[in-house]
Amino acid sequence: MHKHSLFFALLFAFPLFMAAQPKIQLNNWASGFDRPVDIAHCGDSRLFIVEQDGLIWTLDSLGVKLDTFLYIDPRVNSTNNEQGLLGLAFHPQYATNGYFFVYYTKGSSGNTQVSRFSVKPGSPNEADPDSELSILTAAQPFSNHNGGCLKFGPDGYLYIGLGDGGSGGDPQGNGQKKNTFLGKMLRIDVNNSDASTPYVVPSDNPFVGQTAYSPEIW
Repeated sequence: MHKHSLFFALLFAFPLFMAAQPKIQLNNWASGFDRPVDIAHCGDSRLFIVEQDGLIWTLDSLGVKLDTFLYIDPRVNSTNNEQGLLGLAFHPQYATNGYFFVYYTKGSSGNTQVSRFSVKPGSPNEADPDSELSILTAAQPFSNHNGGCLKFGPDGYLYIGLGDGGSGGDPQGNGQKKNTFLGKMLRIDVNNSDASTPYVVPSDNPFVGQTAYSPEIW
């Protein structure tokens, strides 16, 4: 087909293509949040909204607030625009173990803190703020570029996205350094976490056994 006839065919088909598209309308599902930065679910009909200053809400399937799921504002440094409680991930076996993980910038230091918390026994819409188990920390040289995303992969491991540490243009070159968590995606096993062993490095991480690299790097 010549290019002119191809153009004509596309032009002729365009109105039919447009007519086949569904009409999309946005509806307000829930409102009244202060600096919401993340949304997660635990495998049932509820959703959980993360507010940057250190609060997580529990919402039902209609968007109605059921309770304050977690309040750790006093531990969270949300002073600057990119700091705060930044990520939430529920353990794949949350229904049986009640574990979930959060990522926040901590206290006066503003360093990265990844921690595990537990839901309150007999109170499914509330977490126990005193159940915190520190999983991983990382020093932050500046207040911005903190990353913050947490997700469990289909392999059951926890993936953690860290920013490059801040300022502008990665002046410390953290994105290229092999022995820092900053500017990296990490992959760790938290399935048997306790105070003595908060996580282990999966044996199939790509840099395991290479001493120049932090083995957590994925």
